Amino acid sequence: MSEINDLTKQILEFCEERDWRQFHHPKDLAISLLLEATELLEHFQWRNGKELEEHIKKDKEEIAGELADIFYWVLLMSNDLDVDLREAFEKKMIKNAKKYPAEEFKGRHPKS
Repeated sequence: MSEINDLTKQILEFCEERDWRQFHHPKDLAISLLLEATELLEHFQWRNGKELEEHIKKDKEEIAGELADIFYWVLLMSNDLDVDLREAFEKKMIKNAKKYPAEEFKGRHPKS
């Protein structure tokens, strides 16, 4: 968890140096997170098969940058909302395991 705390501290210092905290309301953070997620999605839109594979190889650094942007907003928002990400993740995985037991869902998608 110390790595997440270190990364969050880095984000907070970055924002503080720019006096951006005044703009960080939960609604705006959520919007920023969604906007970055859509930028990631654009890399995959209308591409399939070989074309998608080639795009991922060619633009892996850009895709990584979009994932990093998403991670930035997740860390900032979890800090501002006082959410322990490790705890929230562990609880969510327990809930998912109950909702999708391996013996029932192994090898198939829940919607199929």
